[in-house]
Amino acid sequence: MKRIALSTLSLALLGAAGAAHAQSSVTLYGLIDESIQYVGQADRNNNHLFQTFAGNIQGNRFGLKGTEDLGGGLKAIFQLENGFDVNNGKLGQGGLMFGRQAYVGVTQDAYGTLTLGRQYDPLVDMVQPLTADNFFGSTFTTPGDVDNNDNSSRTNSAIKYVSPVWGGFQVEGMYALGGVAGATGAGQSWGGAATWSGGPFSVAAGYFRMENGNTLASRGITPATPTGPGTWSSGATSGATFDSQINSGYQSAKQIDITSAAGQFVTGPFTFNVRYSFAQYKPDAFSSFTTQEKFQVAGAYAGWQLTPAMLVGLGYTYTHGSGDLSASYNQVSLGADYNLSKRTDLYLLGAYQHATGTQRVNATTTQTAGASIGSYGNNALANHQEIVSLGIRHKF
Repeated sequence: MKRIALSTLSLALLGAAGAAHAQSSVTLYGLIDESIQYVGQADRNNNHLFQTFAGNIQGNRFGLKGTEDLGGGLKAIFQLENGFDVNNGKLGQGGLMFGRQAYVGVTQDAYGTLTLGRQYDPLVDMVQPLTADNFFGSTFTTPGDVDNNDNSSRTNSAIKYVSPVWGGFQVEGMYALGGVAGATGAGQSWGGAATWSGGPFSVAAGYFRMENGNTLASRGITPATPTGPGTWSSGATSGATFDSQINSGYQSAKQIDITSAAGQFVTGPFTFNVRYSFAQYKPDAFSSFTTQEKFQVAGAYAGWQLTPAMLVGLGYTYTHGSGDLSASYNQVSLGADYNLSKRTDLYLLGAYQHATGTQRVNATTTQTAGASIGSYGNNALANHQEIVSLGIRHKF
C-alpha cells in the first residue's frame, strides 16, 4: 500500500471541510488478481471452458481509506472501495462505483468503532477469517456461496459497532434500516458475532439475517396463490447469495438466516481449521416455493507454510440441502501460493465437486442436482465439475 500524508492545503483542494490535524492521513490501495482458468462441465451443455478469470483468491479492487485525529483518542475514519474486472474494465458488484465498501465513522481504542454505510456483515468480519476462504478464496468456498462464506453479499445502510479486544475477546453487531415509509422492517438486515483468540487457538461464531424488500408482504397484503416474482428484491439492504443453480431457485425467499461458527489451530508452519454453518431460506406468500430450504455446511482446511515464501493447502466442503428438496455436494480443493515479493505472488488452485439429489429450478421445475464449484456460478448438468486456475496477484 502507498500511504499519502495530506496537509491542510491538500485536504482543502480535495474538498474536505474543516481544518486538518497533523495526524490525518489517506491511503490509496488495491490489488489485481488474474488467472488462466480451465472449467470442466462449465455450462448447461457440459462443455469445457478455457478463459482468463479475475479474482480467485481475492476480488480485484482499488480504494481509499483515511483517518483524522479528533483529539482525546477519538478518530474519524472512512473507506471507499471499488471492485472491477481486470479483463474488461467493468465495475464489479453489479456496476456500483464503490460496491465493495463505502462507509464513514468514528473509532476510539477504549470504546470501539462505530461506522455507517455499505459494509460487510459480522459473519464475514469475524467467522470467515478462520476458514479456508481466507487463504485461497472462491475455489475453497461453499458451493453457491449459500452461507455467504465468500462474502457475495454486502449490506447497504448499515450501522455497525465493533468492540475493543478484551483479553482476546471481541464482539460486533450490525443493523441495516430498510428505509421504507410505513414498513420499517421491509428489507432490513441485522446480526452479530463474537470471536476469541488465545495463543494458537481462535474461535468465532455469529448469526446474520437478511430480509427481502417486499413492502406489500411487510404490510400484511398477501396474494391469492404463492406464485411470487421469483427474485430477490432490489429494495433489500443485503444483496443475497444466489451464485449458482444450487440455491437460485430460492431467490424469492422472504428472508435468509445464517448461523455460522469456526475454529482454528496454528502450530509452527501448520494451520488447521473447521467450520459449520446453517443457512435457512424461508418463504412467505409471495415466494415461488412453499417449504423452507435448509443448507448445512461443514468444512475443514489444512495449510502448510512449506517455506517462508510458499503456502500449500487442502480443503474439503460438504453441503447438504433439505426441506423443500434434498441434495448433497462434496467438494475437495487444493491450492499453492508462492510469494515472489511482499506484493506479488503466483498461485495454482484446483477443485473437484460431486453432486447428488434434486435441485429447484423455479416454482414448477426441478432437476437432478448438477455440480457448481464454489461461488463461480458455472452450472453443469453433470453431477461433477472440475476447475483449475493458474494466476498472479499483485497488491499496491
